[in-house]
Amino acid sequence: ACIVFARLWQHIRPLQASCLLAKAAAATFCSTATLAEMSEHDHETFQSADSGASLTFPQQAGTIRKNGFIVIKNRPCKVVDVSTSKTGKHGHAKCNFTAVDIFTGKKYEDMMPSSHNCDVPNISRAEFTLLDINEEGFVTLMAENGDTREDLTLPKGTDDSEKLAAQLREQFQGGNELIVSVLKSMGEEMINSFKAVNA
Repeated sequence: ACIVFARLWQHIRPLQASCLLAKAAAATFCSTATLAEMSEHDHETFQSADSGASLTFPQQAGTIRKNGFIVIKNRPCKVVDVSTSKTGKHGHAKCNFTAVDIFTGKKYEDMMPSSHNCDVPNISRAEFTLLDINEEGFVTLMAENGDTREDLTLPKGTDDSEKLAAQLREQFQGGNELIVSVLKSMGEEMINSFKAVNA
């Protein structure tokens, strides 16, 4: 009986080892597959988080010129003057910017090394047909595709804005068909110009 058992064990033992190897290989494959799936999922999540247009983009300070745009104190500004100066014999050149907020007209100043990157606002403009102006100054606008919006008001806040608003109201009440240009940057929008279609 002992001899028979010994002979059976000689056949069983290799099979047992093969099973253990198969289990180990399966576990390794599952772990690798899981890691691959996790990696792919993380990659997709990262891509979706990065999707969408950015409010700003980096640009070397030394390349920004007058009438260009820059972000100062988290406000989108138009550069009205820029000069370059050096701090000393071995100092880096510095850019001195004077700019005005494109929405409020407020003046800002900033200075930074010309070789450093600064934030530049993404600015877009869109045209709409003016359909109505209510007593509170809210306007009804229609896009080219026929969509309407009523979330904007006549421009205000500066002398130029108030003057533009008065001209808009006067032209509209005079029966003119008006196309307004809406300036958009960093989450803000404002009517900044208009033209009469049938003038």
